[in-house]
Amino acid sequence: MKISVIRTAGVIVGLGAILGGCASTPWPRSRAQIETPATPCQDFQVQIYFDRDSAEIPREGRSVLASAQAMAKGCQVKAVQVVGLADAVGAPGANLDLSRRRGDAVRKALGKAGFKQVVLDVTAAGEAGATTAMGAVQPLRRRADIRIEMGPWPRR
Repeated sequence: MKISVIRTAGVIVGLGAILGGCASTPWPRSRAQIETPATPCQDFQVQIYFDRDSAEIPREGRSVLASAQAMAKGCQVKAVQVVGLADAVGAPGANLDLSRRRGDAVRKALGKAGFKQVVLDVTAAGEAGATTAMGAVQPLRRRADIRIEMGPWPRR
């Protein structure tokens, strides 16, 4: 009889210590204390790379635009800047034209991706900046740089 009472007392003391440890951490008083706040809408930049002498957006580029749309979901897109670029291979006039066509292709693709009611600023840099001060050609200039400026929706 004494052995079972001692065992029972030991179990009660052990449970009391466990429950006492739980009681020392406060329970959330509201749902807001357990919900994690949404990430604020932040500006971001993406790049789309093109094949040589091409202004057609490749499959990877369309995937980048789909990801950009997902990142902007739930946020107000205030403005989008697109800069079409070209490498230093070829005539400067042809490179400027190619970078313009790349920027225009991205503008159209952004509209299809859901960026329809957005101020779009599309510029072309051609081969400007495609070579270093020492004259070396910069690699991977066959792209369009896209900067998306976002913010939260205004409260009503």
